[in-house]
Amino acid sequence: MKRGVALLALVGAVAAVVVAAAFTGALGPADATASSHREAPLISEDPTADNTDLYAFVSPDAPDTVTLIANYIPFEDPAGGPNYYRFDPTVQYDIRVDNAGDGQDDVIYRFQFKTSVANGNTFLYNTGPVSSPTDPNLNVKQSYTLTRLVRTSGNSFSKTVLGTNLPVAPPNIGPRSNPTYDPYQAVTDLGQGRKAFAGPRDDPFFVDLGSIFDLGGLRPFNFAHLIPLANEAGQDGVKNYNVHSIAIQVPKTDLLKAPAADGTVGIYADASRPKISVLRGDGTVDAHGPEVQVSRLGNPLVNEVLIPLGQKDYWNASDPKDDAQFLSHYTNPEFAGLVNLLYPSLPDTPTSGRSDLVAVLLTGVPGLNFTGNTKADLLRLNTAIAPAADPSPLGALAGDFQGFPNGRRLGDDVTDIEVRAIACGYGPILAGALGLCNLSPNNAVGDGVDANEDAFLAHFPYVAAPNRGYEHTGHN
Repeated sequence: MKRGVALLALVGAVAAVVVAAAFTGALGPADATASSHREAPLISEDPTADNTDLYAFVSPDAPDTVTLIANYIPFEDPAGGPNYYRFDPTVQYDIRVDNAGDGQDDVIYRFQFKTSVANGNTFLYNTGPVSSPTDPNLNVKQSYTLTRLVRTSGNSFSKTVLGTNLPVAPPNIGPRSNPTYDPYQAVTDLGQGRKAFAGPRDDPFFVDLGSIFDLGGLRPFNFAHLIPLANEAGQDGVKNYNVHSIAIQVPKTDLLKAPAADGTVGIYADASRPKISVLRGDGTVDAHGPEVQVSRLGNPLVNEVLIPLGQKDYWNASDPKDDAQFLSHYTNPEFAGLVNLLYPSLPDTPTSGRSDLVAVLLTGVPGLNFTGNTKADLLRLNTAIAPAADPSPLGALAGDFQGFPNGRRLGDDVTDIEVRAIACGYGPILAGALGLCNLSPNNAVGDGVDANEDAFLAHFPYVAAPNRGYEHTGHN
């Protein structure tokens, strides 16, 4: 699903209605950046290359910098040993930034991993307690090279290696293997205001997947659904699961064209593999040929909901600059009709002529994060908007324009924003300012999951430490 949800997706694009309306004065959905997994047939069978989430925000404790986080490997069970989840050395993991408004990457941060095994004659991932990524008791270690590429002209890039043999955080196995687990271990200070991180993390997304995938249901509002059930509290479908994060914090100016100190950039993450893989028959694999993009993620709901099944793999292999070829799926979204079917008591959702989706998902919102007329699926961030003193999980829905859809913060409750937009339940700030529909109880609908189960960190990389396998929390 690349974590898109049938209705969450339904709510997805339409969801943006709220925020786009806030900036354009017309009904139009906000950036649909909910989480996503398994959105296309091929990538569903290749989890180590599967983008699950993309976050981009002005760093709250370092407001001259921007933090970019891309997550991979969906639904990691913390107890998944003896070969715990890890980055794939044959995958090229990139975070790409467009600062020219043409849908092409101008700055790339490339993470390339390698794995080493100290003792191949034991089944143990670690041979004793582990306290750091370089602990000699950690039998299986990963490290990475981080490279910054900057477009110089045409398809030419200059390359700067920011670090080599950078440590990857170890898995959080159990009380014997990890008596303590420093949530900041493996954070590397690259100097000049730049930091990097790679390793397992608690999955920061929060959403009731079990209910929403069940024909678009919302547990707290079960009785209002086409098939009524008793109302009940929401259940976080990714609670206690891990993902693998790559993250970088850099000065704003690293992302912008000189001499700009602030501006709007478009961001997406992707994963690529060598074109040819050869199984040697002795348990090893050879990879050859040019890199081929197998997954990408800007606005995650796009591929799983807007793009039809027969084109999903093709979309993953395409570049954002070419997204105009998918335009009809934005203007005439199939899922809009499902909203009308599943929740007949709600106002009818337009099923065609959805220029609102085109504006928010493909070009950015004028006055907030517009990047130009080139249609490209990008998560857009206006770096001039400072971090909110009191961030609201409802972002722009609550008048906090530093939040979603201006980038995406870890605590932004995209699910509820999207659900309320679909239900014509705008917050009083937007309704009062623009005269929009503000129905009760529509302005309070949601999936009943309002926050991540673990608190986020106060400093980079912000994502909470990974859940520990010993507690077997992935099954609870």
